[in-house]
Amino acid sequence: MSQSASTKTQRPLSPHLQVYKPQMTSVLSILHRMTGVGLTVGLMLFAWWLISAAIGPGAYAVFMNFAGSPVGMLLLFGFTLAFFYHLANGIRHLFWDSGLLFKIENAYKAGYAVLLFTALMTGATWYCVLNKGPYASPPVTATLAAAAVEGETP
Repeated sequence: MSQSASTKTQRPLSPHLQVYKPQMTSVLSILHRMTGVGLTVGLMLFAWWLISAAIGPGAYAVFMNFAGSPVGMLLLFGFTLAFFYHLANGIRHLFWDSGLLFKIENAYKAGYAVLLFTALMTGATWYCVLNKGPYASPPVTATLAAAAVEGETP
């Protein structure tokens, strides 16, 4: 039977992440990585939108119907949230790269500023989308769908 190296030398194993208390800097770092992955996945939605617009009104209507659905709206909201978080946290990292904001109190203030910026910009964007954008008046999607069925351009 084989023994692990730590058993042979009587050294403790490396502690697991669950042992550590989550701190703002570590949580924001993990979120930065997660939003980077989310933005990469969200680019598929953006590509779908561009391709559907290039194909024609029928394909565009299909995309708009998906984007206007609850699942589509949730994905678009998540993409917007990830975009603004990743943007703000990236700027915070640029300050760190230049040697600023390394004191723990400044790191926490910058972290709170990132979260505040993310919330305000996401809220403002979705306020505009829901009150002034294409989702403010559902007939836009219906008009595109009707035009696609009839083979006309609106």
